[in-house]
Amino acid sequence: MKAEIITIGDELLIGQTIDTNSAWIGAELSMAGFDIRKKTSIHDIRTDILKALSEAEGKCDLVIITGGLGPTSDDITKPALCDFFSTRLIMNQEVLGMITEMMEKRSFPMNANNRKQAEVPESCRVLTNAAGTAPGMWFERTSTVFISLPGVPSEMKYLMNTHVLPELKQRFRSQAIVHRNLMTYGVPEALLAEKLESFEAGLPHEIKLAYLPSSGIIKLRLTGTGGDYDTVSRLVENQVKKLYIIIPELIYGEEGETLEMAVGRLLREKGRTIATAESCTGGNIARLITSNPGSSEYYPGSVVAYSNAMKIKLLGVDEQLIEDHGAVSEPVVRAMAGAAREIFDTDYALATSGIAGPDGATPGKPVGTLWTAVASAGGIHAEKHTFGADRLTNIGRFSNLALNILRKQIIKD
Repeated sequence: MKAEIITIGDELLIGQTIDTNSAWIGAELSMAGFDIRKKTSIHDIRTDILKALSEAEGKCDLVIITGGLGPTSDDITKPALCDFFSTRLIMNQEVLGMITEMMEKRSFPMNANNRKQAEVPESCRVLTNAAGTAPGMWFERTSTVFISLPGVPSEMKYLMNTHVLPELKQRFRSQAIVHRNLMTYGVPEALLAEKLESFEAGLPHEIKLAYLPSSGIIKLRLTGTGGDYDTVSRLVENQVKKLYIIIPELIYGEEGETLEMAVGRLLREKGRTIATAESCTGGNIARLITSNPGSSEYYPGSVVAYSNAMKIKLLGVDEQLIEDHGAVSEPVVRAMAGAAREIFDTDYALATSGIAGPDGATPGKPVGTLWTAVASAGGIHAEKHTFGADRLTNIGRFSNLALNILRKQIIKD
């Protein structure tokens, strides 16, 4: 079964609002067995809306539309839908009653714009919205189902979960689609593809492999399709087992697990603790670690020693070490890690010192240079790596690399 997603709103096109709706809808429809053939974002312009609807009609079984259903004059989706389906707007008393009750509960006055939201195309089936004031609308024509939903994410998700997805799953006998995601770190995408060349060549025709890279992390997505869910699941599981045999050292988790989540899981399993001492990452690793619920069980704190003076004052790094080797060096990062482990009395301490850019390069130390160290009962392990020139990208890559080095050390111990 084929589906298309159309998002309406100038704010999406000019970058004022990030389109999270289509990503969420796409994931949900995919799990329900739909093949997403196209995603389109368009202006709040009648001709553009009509063109998008016309192009989708008959080419797919389902079209989900979000946006343009607000109470203001620039929301023109409903009039455009009336034009497309040759119908007219009428007042829906059930929707009007729900809006009135909601306004009263919130102690807001009911005005003409609120009443306008209760107007719906006469030919649609109304999807009542208990999460907001804009109802959803269900149309059918030329073997295509068109569903218009509000652009507010919470309202869209309420309508999808309450009305849309349950009916779609009952109505459409879709093919089974099974996704498995393996999270990898440690090699560039091109090298990973080379390692998996024979694996890909041997995949059954029902299974596809996709590479999804971000900040050094590569998500391997296996997608299986077929008529029977259990059969497809077994086929996918067999390929997952093969990947664990081929690249066990690169797989750190599944289904979107982040490196900080993997580290937290390992620390919990082993009953260990970790502290951090950050320079070039500026507290980003601490932010990542503490984004995990319950991280206080294994993470007491961090020292962000950005300047040399703070490395000396807070971490007790020998000033002569910095003088002789520079702040971005193995001796300094080892001293930072050792000091953090002692200060916080933890099993592990992770330290970073590098040049995020765009300035700060010195002879032999280009922008993108990172030294990181992990201190543990067995000693201090340090590594040097070099990345690119973009500052924000480097901070993300520095953080992920350091967490992966820590992860491997915890496993080794």
